[in-house]
Amino acid sequence: MSSPRISSPATSSPGGAPVLREVVPPERRRAGKRAGAFLGAAVLAGIVAYAVLVPMLAGTDQKLTDFSSARLPPSSAHLFGTDHAGRDLFVRLASGLRVSLLIAVLCAVLAMVLGMLVGAVSAALGGRADRIIMRCIDAVNAVPHLLLGVVIVAMFRGSVTAIIASIALTHWTQVARIVRAEVLSLRGLEYVEASYLLGGTRAQVLWRHFLPAALGQGTVATVMLLPHAIWHESTLSFLGLGLSPDRASLGTLLQEAQAEVMLGGWWALAFPALLLVCTTLAIAACGAGLVSKTGGRS
Repeated sequence: MSSPRISSPATSSPGGAPVLREVVPPERRRAGKRAGAFLGAAVLAGIVAYAVLVPMLAGTDQKLTDFSSARLPPSSAHLFGTDHAGRDLFVRLASGLRVSLLIAVLCAVLAMVLGMLVGAVSAALGGRADRIIMRCIDAVNAVPHLLLGVVIVAMFRGSVTAIIASIALTHWTQVARIVRAEVLSLRGLEYVEASYLLGGTRAQVLWRHFLPAALGQGTVATVMLLPHAIWHESTLSFLGLGLSPDRASLGTLLQEAQAEVMLGGWWALAFPALLLVCTTLAIAACGAGLVSKTGGRS
């Protein structure tokens, strides 16, 4: 039996008559979030399978060119068409997506580790140390992330390590705030106070109690960081500051698509952009499902 819908009074209409606003029951909202998370997970699994399997099964060197097949529109022979050098975009886009996903995962994991350590240590120390660390976090947040990333990558242009560092060092602060709030809620619990009374040091309590308890929130924050990392890598490569043009990624493919669109090659832009949006939405749906499982905290 479906849950009854509840109507609650809202603001009056322009004519003065009261307007009833429909309130969706919590069970239905949770069911909708679960369905969205399941759909997002299914789409994301398909995207990851495409990125991993297609380059392996293709068995072709994506650096080889065939100018006789350049700028062919989508067809049965080339599902996504070909680029200016005659390379199959279906295979090349899969290779680029694999690189972008790998960079995004490494960035998110590095940001999670750094953010969890800083946030947990800040909350565990408390007092003046906590205030100093939080002001440092505010200072990092005050600088535009993209601008700081551009500065870091510009010093080591084309370096994957620099790209990962630039994204991780501009996104760890969100994780630190979430973990700090979680640890602050644990400091007054009985088992934590008992650990101190039994002779546990701050470092031991941090390692045994605070970090394991905050791991769930840190994992949710990491998943939510993945779309940001993908977009930042794509933006840096699109600006010509990320990977070199011969190394496919979503950003480099979008950069190449600028010239192709002017020559009528709409597919060179449409498919990478569509895949970028679908990947972002799928990860966001999975993250929303994780948030609902953790009680709505993110």
